[in-house]
Amino acid sequence: MKLYNTLTRRKEEFVPLEEGKVKMYVCGPTVYNLIHIGNARPMIIFDTVRRYFEYRGYQVEYVSNFTDVDDKIIKKALEEGVSAQEISERYIAECKKDMAGMNVKPATVHPQATQEIDGMISMIQTLMDKGYAYAANDGTVYFRVKKFKEYGKLSHKNLDDLQSGFRALQVSGEDQKEDPLDFVLWKPKKEGEPYWESPWCKGRPGWHIECSVMSKKYLGEEIDIHAGGEDLIFPHHENEIAQSECCNDKIFARYWMHNAFLNIDNRKMSKSLGNFRTVREISQQYDLQVLRFFMLNAHYRSPLNFSADLMEASKNALERIVEAAGKLADQKDHAAVREASQEEKEFIKESESFVTKFEDAMDDDFNTADALAAVFELVKFSNTNVTGESSAEFAGQLFTTMKDLCEVLGLNVEKKDEILDKEIEDLIQERQEARKSKNFARADEIRDELLAKGIQLKDTREGVKWKRI
Repeated sequence: MKLYNTLTRRKEEFVPLEEGKVKMYVCGPTVYNLIHIGNARPMIIFDTVRRYFEYRGYQVEYVSNFTDVDDKIIKKALEEGVSAQEISERYIAECKKDMAGMNVKPATVHPQATQEIDGMISMIQTLMDKGYAYAANDGTVYFRVKKFKEYGKLSHKNLDDLQSGFRALQVSGEDQKEDPLDFVLWKPKKEGEPYWESPWCKGRPGWHIECSVMSKKYLGEEIDIHAGGEDLIFPHHENEIAQSECCNDKIFARYWMHNAFLNIDNRKMSKSLGNFRTVREISQQYDLQVLRFFMLNAHYRSPLNFSADLMEASKNALERIVEAAGKLADQKDHAAVREASQEEKEFIKESESFVTKFEDAMDDDFNTADALAAVFELVKFSNTNVTGESSAEFAGQLFTTMKDLCEVLGLNVEKKDEILDKEIEDLIQERQEARKSKNFARADEIRDELLAKGIQLKDTREGVKWKRI
């Protein structure tokens, strides 16, 4: 199995630190709002990477954090007149709903930054004791970038170029740094902000330190894979390397994986451009399995363009797979029970070539686009060769193969049970009663349950309207 290592800029054979095990850390979202489809891409991609490792027999320890203390969270809390904790807990819960909709498996551990402050203070103190960090007069603690001779090795940036660039961008308040390149490990609190006690001042951690600490705590000082969006390469991941390797005196991560950017209608996603799309909004139009299929229908290192036309194409393509799997399942369940004929046994053997193509694609830097192509070859093969006269063994074998390959990609090919109109009306009535009794949690559960079954609710002056989507 080969993967592209951002650190070395080449494909490398994957060799785990410990045979049969993979230690993998993926940077998670900052939880101040509903996640957008840019957040969704690494979630889907690296969940698929994890699933393929497990398919290959590896035991995967998968850690993905929630950043639950940040300027944006604090700003949102002040706007709503609630605590930063209330904001972060609300959007962690909403994020988990969207992840479930996209069939993203829960991480082995989902650590939260605010629950790991002691570890951050400890790592910062170690860096200070080793001379890699220093405290300014106001209690801000900075990392000495130039003391780490390998700084820039992930992003392949030249320190001299960075120096001149940072000097030009230097803002007021940074004159207390020893060097413009130095970055913050701990910063003093501002009025109205959450804070923690530390040896240097009442304050909170810098962003970069949290992942170094959580990776070390839950996976160890050295890990196999660190992953995230390519926007994190510099400075976030570069700074993580500096902190971790100076603290632990070990290589931080053997392999670095980064997914490319996602654009909307060939433009960068931006609220100011009016093309900002949340996963929740997409779920009002499509089953989130369609979004997952769309994300996997391109190589993760290739830029991806989101558009209505491409989502419609993804919906239709996914339906082809589901329909083919459904036909196989029906034949498997209703065919006369008999042993596969000689011709069918030869067909079964021939179908193994599609599994080989699938695995070859995934072994080549997780090429999900080519893996999906192999699945479609299997779909065409089954549509051509399985008929109403086929044996249950033959149809069942092809169904299992199709289901297993799609499961690696996180695609569920088994049709959802059709919900009847009376069931919908009963649930809507229960939701109305829950709202009257101010049990809003149950009301939201019912709305989400119906949405997962393809039923969209809309509250109007005339009452609740619903439609199938």
